[in-house]
Amino acid sequence: MSVKYQRVVLKLSGEALAGDEGFGINPPIINTIAQQIKKVHDLGVQVAIVCGGGNIWRGETGFEMGMERAQADYMGMLATVMNGLALQDGLESIGVPTRVQTSIEMRQIAEPYIRRKAIRHLEKGRVVIFSAGTGSPYFSTDTTSVLRAAEVGADVILMAKNGVDGVYTADPQKDATAVKYEELTQLDVINNNLGVMDSTASSLSMDNDIPLVVFNLNESDNILRVVQGENIGTTIKGAKTND
Repeated sequence: MSVKYQRVVLKLSGEALAGDEGFGINPPIINTIAQQIKKVHDLGVQVAIVCGGGNIWRGETGFEMGMERAQADYMGMLATVMNGLALQDGLESIGVPTRVQTSIEMRQIAEPYIRRKAIRHLEKGRVVIFSAGTGSPYFSTDTTSVLRAAEVGADVILMAKNGVDGVYTADPQKDATAVKYEELTQLDVINNNLGVMDSTASSLSMDNDIPLVVFNLNESDNILRVVQGENIGTTIKGAKTND
């Protein structure tokens, strides 16, 4: 079975791990996502994952409530570690070897992030989960996914959305006339303020020519379909132009 991408970074929102409950970690949802990842892994595709932490804590929310921004962001980084450990457990329970690497050292529970070691894990067929963001406040997990994709030489970032099947001209749940984009560039995303990723992540993706595919995680086997090259969701080219 042929695949379009050999090495991918899968970006999962924290909310995707919570399911309909919207908060916390939902083990059946974790297991469903793990099964999807296993199908991709079984094809020989090298998979790295970045999890958000919004199902547990958002640094931005804490800041808006009056917390010091760096402190609130560090709490959000710890939330991503909890999600990473939960996903590791789900993957290893179905036989997928997995390593969690954290940008903030916590050696008792995970490896510190080392680029060369991460690449070696991928080459050996292990799924690598990058947790604790970039290790610095003021940067989102979207930026983490682009940064890690550039560092490990990933072919694409797969941005799995919770119930949204691509990028639209407007919010399709609020505007019935919203039209789905099939293809964009990161410059389009920035200029039109489409909100796919924050501007730092979009700029980093554009500068390093890293493509992005936005698709609906909730449809069965969509991760597999994207990896095989099926035209679902919205493809965002990393380059500044379509040349």
